[in-house]
Amino acid sequence: METTKMNPNDQLKERRKAAAAVNPEVAAKRHQRGALLPRERIERLVDPGTFFEIDRYAMHQCTNFSMEEKKYPGDGVVTGQARIGGRPVYLFAHDPLFLGGALGEVFARKVCKIMDLAKQAGCPVVGLNESGGARIQEGVSSLAGYADIFYRNVACSGVVPQISVIYGPCAGGAVYSPAVTDFTVMVRDQSYMFITGPEIVRTVTGEDVTFEQLGGAVVHNEKSGVANFLAEDEDDSFWLVRNLLSFLPSNNLEPPPFIEVGDEAIPPGAEQLDTLVPTDPSKPYDMHEVIKRVVDFGNFFEVSEFHARNIITGYARLGGHVVGIVANQPSVLAGVLDIDASVKGARFVRFCDAFNIPIITFVDVPGYLPGKQQEHMGIIRHGAKLLYSYCEATVPKLTVITRKAYGGAFDVLGSKNVGGDLNLAWPGAEIAVIGAEGAVNILYRRQLAAENGKALASHYVQEYRERFANPYLSAELGFIDDVVMASETRNIFIEFLTVQKDKRVERPARKHGNIPL
Repeated sequence: METTKMNPNDQLKERRKAAAAVNPEVAAKRHQRGALLPRERIERLVDPGTFFEIDRYAMHQCTNFSMEEKKYPGDGVVTGQARIGGRPVYLFAHDPLFLGGALGEVFARKVCKIMDLAKQAGCPVVGLNESGGARIQEGVSSLAGYADIFYRNVACSGVVPQISVIYGPCAGGAVYSPAVTDFTVMVRDQSYMFITGPEIVRTVTGEDVTFEQLGGAVVHNEKSGVANFLAEDEDDSFWLVRNLLSFLPSNNLEPPPFIEVGDEAIPPGAEQLDTLVPTDPSKPYDMHEVIKRVVDFGNFFEVSEFHARNIITGYARLGGHVVGIVANQPSVLAGVLDIDASVKGARFVRFCDAFNIPIITFVDVPGYLPGKQQEHMGIIRHGAKLLYSYCEATVPKLTVITRKAYGGAFDVLGSKNVGGDLNLAWPGAEIAVIGAEGAVNILYRRQLAAENGKALASHYVQEYRERFANPYLSAELGFIDDVVMASETRNIFIEFLTVQKDKRVERPARKHGNIPL
């Protein structure tokens, strides 16, 4: 009997349909709990109609442990290229419906191909992760596959931006790759990251812990600092990624995206800056209110908002130029630098430097946090990371002291002597080794003990501030370029950035520095 051969075009359509086929009941259950399918996630994230899938028919060739019966087009990961905000990106999205998104040899090969294409084209890589880790059925081949991905993560580091978004539980190797990328987004009540899950923890240590307690989105945003963004749902995660990419260049050889703006970009409330900061150095205020009155439209995109809140990091624009902002937060621990704040700030500064993003530093810092716990946990080593990052950075560095800058923290935060290009102070700024009260207690301890009078102490404090702690002495010595009104800061910064945006610094040839990790 003669058989009818299927038309090749129809055959292609059938294969595409089969590759994207999903059990309707499974899809409905995921949608009910707010979880999308991998291709749905990609389509929601990228510009409409721009996703081109690569390796959609790839399948594993493993025959161990009955794997021959478990084959599915794509092998558990969707990969391809698209555009976000009109600019090209490469993406991969784990498919948890096939073996829980576990990684095997072909799965890894697909991801590696995407990363290689991204690196050679100079495009960001976005990974949408939902995986249980290595595919046990493929043994060491799956472990080797993860190593291939880790190797490319490091090769891409500082060359193209790498962004990871976590959906559902991710364990083992599935969390180490995101840990090496530049930014990680997690979804509240949906994302989990841990080296080993609650069951293994219970077996090994006897500790009874839930998914959320062990590695939930809130834990990694607030406590560990592993994640940089906390999304309320999947749609919010897409907005965060698109917004983040709008501030970043596609690669390390390009400048950040510039937007032409005029007077409409002047932030609301800019005229209030001159009276916003309290003159009392011990009185708290919210540094966000300062930042929003300096940057274009008052728009500030914060990074790692919930971790180490005594330091603020994030992106904004000044006169259309993208800038990375580091700022002390006087309303949290008085803006003191501790271990977490130092590490958070250092990583942010190093990313900005790698991708040609100028650094603006708002300084109001009483120094490094003292105490036995901080010393025993390595404040010296971890605090040095922030120092190292500022010294290492060759992008334009603009610093303004809004109120006080004491001790080594003054040096670290973009001072003239660690390569600051423009250093300003507002009229009420205090710049000294320590605060006036501490200095008086040391310098005049004998007089104070003899007189035993608060009035005398107050007199010495006032005298110290007038003679040593004001910004004009630093300006006389050249450590401050100018003392300016707070309301003048924005225009000065914009003009300076316009001139210095293409700043180049030559450094001695070396393989790499040895940052105190």
